[in-house]
Amino acid sequence: MLTGDLVVRSRRVVTGDGERPAAVVVRDGRITAVEDYHRADGVDVGDCALLPGLVDTHVHVNEPGRTEWEGFATATRAAAAGGVTTIIDMPLNSVPPTVDVPSLRVKQSAAAGKCHVDVGFWGGAVPGNAGRLADLHAAGVFGFKAFTIDSGVPEFPPLDDTQLSEAMTAVGALFVVHAEDAALVTAPERARSFAEFVASRPAAAEVNAIARAIAVARRTGARLHILHLAAGDALPMIEAAQRDGLPVTAETCPHYLTLDAGEVPDAATEYKCCPPIRDRTHQDALWQGLRDGVITCVVSDHSPCTPALKAGDFASAWGGIASVQLALPVVWTAARARGFTLADVVRWQARNPADLVGLPDKGRIEVGAAADLVAFDPEATFTVDATTLHHRHPISPYHGRRLHGVVRHTWLRGVPAGQATIGRLLSRPGADLSRPGNDTSTTRP
Repeated sequence: MLTGDLVVRSRRVVTGDGERPAAVVVRDGRITAVEDYHRADGVDVGDCALLPGLVDTHVHVNEPGRTEWEGFATATRAAAAGGVTTIIDMPLNSVPPTVDVPSLRVKQSAAAGKCHVDVGFWGGAVPGNAGRLADLHAAGVFGFKAFTIDSGVPEFPPLDDTQLSEAMTAVGALFVVHAEDAALVTAPERARSFAEFVASRPAAAEVNAIARAIAVARRTGARLHILHLAAGDALPMIEAAQRDGLPVTAETCPHYLTLDAGEVPDAATEYKCCPPIRDRTHQDALWQGLRDGVITCVVSDHSPCTPALKAGDFASAWGGIASVQLALPVVWTAARARGFTLADVVRWQARNPADLVGLPDKGRIEVGAAADLVAFDPEATFTVDATTLHHRHPISPYHGRRLHGVVRHTWLRGVPAGQATIGRLLSRPGADLSRPGNDTSTTRP
């Protein structure tokens, strides 16, 4: 018998080498051995696959300031229920937004003691704060989010190309960009049909803005990550930048991979997000982008709001989809139908997002990694009932959908996750936490 704080056995342990029967041994919150399945006692999850905990680098928690939309307690409990053990919180929709060190401290204080999973933070690049980015980076944020278009909240305005270049030059950091060209986006007074809304934010708006962001990255040498790609038309230019050796990466989201614009009912504002869900031509291209490795990450872009803000039509309703709890089964349901494996899903939703933000001990099952583990039954099915999800408001475009894959257990550093607030607040590895003004109490993985 192997000894340790925890031993989890599965006939389908998903590692970087694929699937195999194994026993994962945990001591002091880390994986100390991956042994033969038959050599260990412990928790036997049987035919459930054992996955590393997912890493979701695109989550809007909204606390403080808009905690009535969502909050650390509810968002992280939903994450744990969905097999997500690490989230990186976006800098906007909270008040204040995370655009300087004091606002980061406010957010960390709001999160302290409330988190069911580990939580890190993005900083924000907005007009006028380029001189504060280096200090904010040193204080532990994982990089900087910028918009090329109105963000939807007045306290987080967009950057033009000159301002984006100034920000990228001010600090050597990862920049994650919401890329849509405002000149090609219209603002209809009303949009009852989804087709009207999609027409107001065409694929060309993404393509143009991505081209401009890549041009800025080429001039500055900065790391650029394109957020929530919906337009398959942009893939050739991203691939070309990667072939040129530029540090340019891209992500997409479960809703862009699985929902079809042509099937969205009129007035069903739970489907509204920006950029919008597009048609199957774009969806097929995104799956090919994943197959080719041009898109490296699939993350939720969990962005909830109150029911009142989701009311109205597609022009007036808040744009955001709450899906952190459902991202794994949603993606797996579609991926399995297209011939992908659980190892592919783990790469997109765990290992690659962890690597993107520099967390080499997250998102993988290997000796030395954090013992963040998920027992996932890939053959089980369930019907989504939005009222049973753990995020704050029961709104979901997946309500009533039949999905494959059920999360049976989630462990964070070897401890069952979701019942107690055991999550840590993470800082970027390499952050100078000893610098004056930086909070050395922030726990790193």
